[in-house]
This record gives sequence, structure tokens and C-alpha cells, in this order.
Amino acid sequence: MNEKPQWFLIETEQEYENAVARYETVKDATADHKEKLLLLHLIADYENRSWDLPDVDPVEMIKIRMDDFGYKAADLAQVYGDKGTVSKVLNYKQPLSLAMIRKFSALLHLPAGELLKEYQLAE
Repeated sequence: MNEKPQWFLIETEQEYENAVARYETVKDATADHKEKLLLLHLIADYENRSWDLPDVDPVEMIKIRMDDFGYKAADLAQVYGDKGTVSKVLNYKQPLSLAMIRKFSALLHLPAGELLKEYQLAE
């Protein structure tokens, strides 16, 4: 029998990782809509309580985390698949796409909400 896990307030990094993994499993399923919403809420709550992030725009946040992990633009391009687009985003010439936000959030261990903030592009 395929029993759904029960979810409670996330209190540890392991519980957080489990919740993120489960969300990745059910995010495209139509039958698990309530579980997806619950997981999103629990994950966001844990991130807000656990992560003390600087108040900077999303691109600067990405650059800070790249520095933290020792990543280069090529590392982001490897995850996203398009070096030119990554370069444009990092140089404020193109906004982040939803696909980029999802992938960079996972790669850089950033709350997706932090990458959704509005910011100015270069003219």
C-alpha cells in the first residue's frame, strides 16, 4: 500500500531535505495538490526561520552564494543549460526565469522567494 507521509513543522536540516525531496517528487502530480501546498508552506517557514539572508537583489544573492560555494558562471550554466542566458542574468541584462529560479534555488540552497523579488535591469 502506498501510504503518504505525514508532515509536521520542519525543525531539522534532515527534515527540510526530506520535505524538499518529497516536493520534487510530487510537484507535477495533480492528485497531491494539498500535500504540495502544505510542503511549500512548511519549507518556506523553515527557510524563513533558519536562514539569515542579506537584503540584496536576487542577482546579488546568487553572486554571494556562488562565492560561498566557489561556483563560477559556468557551473550555473551547467545546471541551467545555457551559458549565454546565465551571463545575461548575472550582468542584469535579462531577468531570471522561473526555471532558473527553481534550479538556482536548489543548487545554491536559497529560498525561491528570495529570487522572486523585483530588481532593476541594466539599461
